[in-house]
Amino acid sequence: MSRIALVTDSTACLSAETAFDHGITAVPLEVIVRGAPHSEADPETGALLVAALRSHETATTSRPSPEDFAAAYRAAAVRGAEGVVSLHISAELSATLESAELAAKDSPIPVRVLDSRTVGMALGFAVLAAAEAGRDGEHDLDAVADIAAKRSATASAFFYVHTLEYLRRGGRIGSARALLGSALAMKPLLHMADGRVEPLEKVRTSAKAIARLEEIAVERAGGDGSSVEIAVQHLDAPERADALASRLRERLPGLTGVTVGEVGAVIGAHVGPGVLGVIVSPR
Repeated sequence: MSRIALVTDSTACLSAETAFDHGITAVPLEVIVRGAPHSEADPETGALLVAALRSHETATTSRPSPEDFAAAYRAAAVRGAEGVVSLHISAELSATLESAELAAKDSPIPVRVLDSRTVGMALGFAVLAAAEAGRDGEHDLDAVADIAAKRSATASAFFYVHTLEYLRRGGRIGSARALLGSALAMKPLLHMADGRVEPLEKVRTSAKAIARLEEIAVERAGGDGSSVEIAVQHLDAPERADALASRLRERLPGLTGVTVGEVGAVIGAHVGPGVLGVIVSPR
């Protein structure tokens, strides 16, 4: 057991195997489809969400309860952890952080609750880096928290969405900007900025938008890519994701690898099918 335990939430997009291998607890959020809650940890939830959205049904999301986090903190204490770093989805996007903060007040061991100000593998890479530091026995609670905060703060998240409608419905982006993008028949490129989803550029076609996404990722990676980790994430667009990852590997030969995978259902509910994103996280 690591001296410092890591707790995050399911929007970090870490597989169950990866979380287990690194001793990370990922508390799941829920997606509400047809009035029924579905845990983001359930591997069937993503397919259920895509089917609902493609049928023009609505989906909402729900944060974990404080007790969900309290149970995770208690379990870490039972396993022998001396403290917990609890790193989560931006508070601008979810009230998950609030639940973690409430639970931390009564934890049997010290807990540092941090707002990553981001989401997806930008959060995931930060959690993994902190977990490695917490396992080596040389970093105390504050040092591991600092590593988590720095890694999440320096990560960049860029993504293409087929439509801004899902973000508009969920209130994650201003409705006026969503309507403007639709009226001009533009394909928007977005990014995470200070914890919020903000417009980056508008491009005329999907092909041009994805090409531009590639250029932005290469520019942000710098050099041959050896100093960063990259993830390509998508929802129901595996061919596009694999093709983009392949091109990034060719253009950034110093990369140790590119993580490719679907975003979780909670992110998916707000961006819709067809989303394609790139995370660039300096080591």
